[in-house]
Amino acid sequence: MEVTLLGTGAPAGLPRPDCPCAACASALGPDARAATAVLVDGALLLDLTPGVAFAAARAGHSLGGVRQVLLSHPHDGPAVEVPAGLPQPVRVPDGRELALLTGHRVRAVAMDAGGTGYAVTGPDGQRLLYLPPGGAPAGLEEPRAESYHLVLADVVARPDALARLRAVGSAGPTTDVVAVHMDHDVPPGPETRRRLAAAGARAVPDGTTLTAGVYEDVPDVPRRTLVLGGARSGKSVEAERRLESFPDVLYVATGGTRGGDCEWAARVALHRDRRPGSWRTAETTDLVPLLGLDGPPLLIDCLSLWLTDAMDAVGAWDDAEWAGGGEKLLRERMRELTDAVRATRRTVVAVSNEVGSGIVPATASGRRYRDELGRLNAAFAAECEQVLLVVAGQALVLRG
Repeated sequence: MEVTLLGTGAPAGLPRPDCPCAACASALGPDARAATAVLVDGALLLDLTPGVAFAAARAGHSLGGVRQVLLSHPHDGPAVEVPAGLPQPVRVPDGRELALLTGHRVRAVAMDAGGTGYAVTGPDGQRLLYLPPGGAPAGLEEPRAESYHLVLADVVARPDALARLRAVGSAGPTTDVVAVHMDHDVPPGPETRRRLAAAGARAVPDGTTLTAGVYEDVPDVPRRTLVLGGARSGKSVEAERRLESFPDVLYVATGGTRGGDCEWAARVALHRDRRPGSWRTAETTDLVPLLGLDGPPLLIDCLSLWLTDAMDAVGAWDDAEWAGGGEKLLRERMRELTDAVRATRRTVVAVSNEVGSGIVPATASGRRYRDELGRLNAAFAAECEQVLLVVAGQALVLRG
């Protein structure tokens, strides 16, 4: 089954008309995208957009063989003219199935937002799932043994849609996930590719023809990642974003609860509200046993608070206890943690503070904490396939 992406942008396109934002200003050349429209085997057109006939011609295709035009979402703005010879566009009621004379079968998939998704099975048995902008499947079917060969979805705006598909096996390790409906929420180019790669997805330029079922070299999702950053740098948001497209994440909060501390409670509530509802939370600093178990991905936030607890336990704040064996005990704890990270079979994303670039702490205990956190970060990073530094909300890849 050949699938040609005549456009891959949001309904308004990218750049948006008259939008002064930085993303739109840099959406040039291959990063400029027309509204998403998909041509399947020259016979089925998913979404009719302005200039679709010219887009098809530029991609080396004709719309003369199109036998069905399906709309996936309400089209705002002026009515789009239907090119001569094309069937009148329609939206199929949820759950309805169509059988085309070309041998394609189409099933309308209900969404949790306005719009309709389409599951297409080609004459060769290859399976495609196309989702509308801002939509995720509602009422997913039971876990399935066979995943889609190709998924076209709004990965950036709705990573949870991909998580739902993965939870029931509709998207598996061999599924080619391609982002469509690309908008100006993320700077185009390297940043878009980096975020999609973290979700196990990719983007392609307008006019690209894909063959469903053919292996594509999509970057593997890193199994172990360390995200570093200063205060309010966006490091926790970046860490959470890396796992939004995966179901059943275990969020490991190392800070615990602090009775009577309203400011801390507000911080915790903000983090909880930001996380997907399907994630579970464990409040603990006992990380080694969790890393030793099989299970869903772990998001550890953060190593800085784990270190504070470990230094409390060994009496690191007292000079005499530190010199009398506390330093040795802390080194053993840190080694146990990094050994567990090396041996773990789970996907792990950990957050830590980068404190080495700040002012020198005024107290001996503060300088000791800074030094030990620097050592812990370096040792943990050595066991990770990818290491990121987040500055002013921008993620810089240090490794991977």
